[in-house]
Parts: sequence; structure tokens; C-alpha cells
Amino acid sequence: MSSRRSDKNDGLTDCYPEPYTKIPPQPTEKKPGQLPLEQIKQFFEEGYIVVENFFSKDELQPCRDAINEMVELLANKLYEAGKIKHLFKEYGLFQRLTKLEEEFPGANILLFKHQKIPKAFRDLWCNERLLNLIEQLIGPDIAGHPVWNMRTKTPNSKAMVVPWHQDNGYFSEEAYDHLIPTAWIPFLDANEENGCMQMARFGHKQGKMGNHTCCHSDTWFIDLSEEEMNTSLGVDTEKDLVTVPVPYGGFLLFSNTIPHRSLPNKSNDVRWSIDLRWQSPFENYGFYDIAEGIVFRSSTDPDVKKDWDKFLSVDRKEVWQKKYFKQVVETDHFDTTITGPWIGRWEIKNENKHTKAFTKSVS
Repeated sequence: MSSRRSDKNDGLTDCYPEPYTKIPPQPTEKKPGQLPLEQIKQFFEEGYIVVENFFSKDELQPCRDAINEMVELLANKLYEAGKIKHLFKEYGLFQRLTKLEEEFPGANILLFKHQKIPKAFRDLWCNERLLNLIEQLIGPDIAGHPVWNMRTKTPNSKAMVVPWHQDNGYFSEEAYDHLIPTAWIPFLDANEENGCMQMARFGHKQGKMGNHTCCHSDTWFIDLSEEEMNTSLGVDTEKDLVTVPVPYGGFLLFSNTIPHRSLPNKSNDVRWSIDLRWQSPFENYGFYDIAEGIVFRSSTDPDVKKDWDKFLSVDRKEVWQKKYFKQVVETDHFDTTITGPWIGRWEIKNENKHTKAFTKSVS
């Protein structure tokens, strides 16, 4: 691993193409969930693939049920605090959060901000068939990366439209030369109408970081311009920007260097999804010593135990709020401000409440 620099926007001239373009040795044993070599080649060539018909409805239903429970908990908290007048129990999974947001704008942000990973998501994260696939990308030693998210994309919400970025733009520089694959799993058919993803094909091949800015519009999201993708990452924005629908039961699998964004949700339903990530378990790549991953598989210990108690004992979003939020005291549980270490990594070109809440007092 090369030496690291500590100044802002560090690593922008460094290139690490090998982890993102070279196919690792493939497992000799055929296992359920593994993809054909042609799809693995496509992942390393284009930076992403869509894996269709991977999960059954029965496998994903517990995740839908868990989301329902999280929305129920949020509704009760808002109601008991006098923030809303109705619980909207008569609405289902794909409408209720929208109704809550109509009475309390930012309800979707609160759910994004305060979510705790439920057992159903944990079971999906370490699903044996899914880990067999991930082994094809990073080898037999596999850990869950500490950054996971449930996306609460309510209709017409500007707060949940994520602009162009590379995932490494949110991580610390230790992530730059390591493949950290992400599975983006929607809980309904994801399409252009309800805000599916767009990918910038081949933007991963140099293994290079583009220069992002912060923060997009009224959000906490970093932003990568199309001009920067053209000039620094070798993306031809005339032909390499691809809209990627994903059918229910499938997922989008992509690397941590490929530029991507999500589209606006113009439908009448909440577009629920989660993103889950994996890494080598030998180092805690790329998240500022805030939280550690969780080991799922070890080539030297086939009976390795998943230490969920240790993983669940640290809420990374609470930790980063305490370290990077200007208010040292505990913040309002209904505050929709989000801040974190990535804000200090990039030039702030657009001041908003999220950037103003960020403090550099803790490195």
C-alpha cells in the first residue's frame, strides 16, 4: 500500500486500477449463488452488473416486514411528541412514510438518520449464496463493511436524490486501493419512474478519485460533476451514462470507484432499498476509525462466529454526530440535520445547514 497524505482532497492524483479491473482467482468449488465467469468479467470491465432473480419473495419479505416496523416506530415517536396528528396506520409499506412526511417534513430523513439494522437485513447481508458471489470478487475472507444504509426515497423528495459521486468520496483514503463491492437491493421493481440508479460505465477503470464538492443543494451529499468525470476519470458522458432498472428479487452490484447517482422518484410509492457492502476483514478500510466491520468468512477458520453483539454496540451515525456535529450536547431527536467526516474532505461550494453544523474540531 502506498504512503498516504493528510491534506484535504488527498489522493486525487493516485491511481489503483488493479483492485477494480483484475479478476481475482476464482473458487475451484462450485457453490450456490456464484455467477458465470462472463458476469464477473463484466463487473470488472464496466464497474457494475445487474444480478436478476437472485432472491425469492419469501427471502425478501422479512425485510419488508422490518421496514414496516421501523416506520411504525417512527410514527409513534412523532405522534407521542406532538409532531403529527395522525398515525396513518391505514396506509401500507409504500405510502405511509409519504403521509408522515406530509405532516412532518423530513420524516424520511429521520428514518434514514436513526435507523438500526434489523435482523432481516443482517440475514440478507450474510446470506450464504450472496457471500459465495462476493467471494468471486474479493476472495474467501469476507467482512461486512460498517457503512450500510436503508434508502427512504419518498415521492418527489429532493432530499433523497443522490447526485453523481464515487462511494470512495465518503470513505477515508485507506479505501482507495481496495475493492469494496456494494449490493443495492430494492424492495420493489426499481425503474426510471421511481428513482432507480444511473451508472457511469468505465469510470472505475483508472482506480482514481475524482474531485468532489460539498454539499449538493440542501442535502449532506457530495457531488461529482460530469465535467470532472470526463476530464479526470475517462468517462464519455455522451455514451457511458446508463440508467439501470432492477427488478424485485435482483440487485445492482458495483465497485466503490464507479460514479453513480439516483434519479428522482416521480411515482406515487416510496422506493425502499438498502445498500450493503463487503471488504477484506484484515483491515478496517475507509471509515475514519468510527466503526469496524464484521467478519463473515475466514479462510483459516471455517467456523468463524459472526460477532453481531460487538457490531451492534456501535452506532456509526451516532458516533459521527458526536464527533463532527457542532452541538456537543445531545441533538434534538427530531432534527433533520446530518453531518459527518466526508464533509471535511471536500471543498464546500454550497453552504447549507448540514455544512454549517459540521465541525473540524475533531480530526
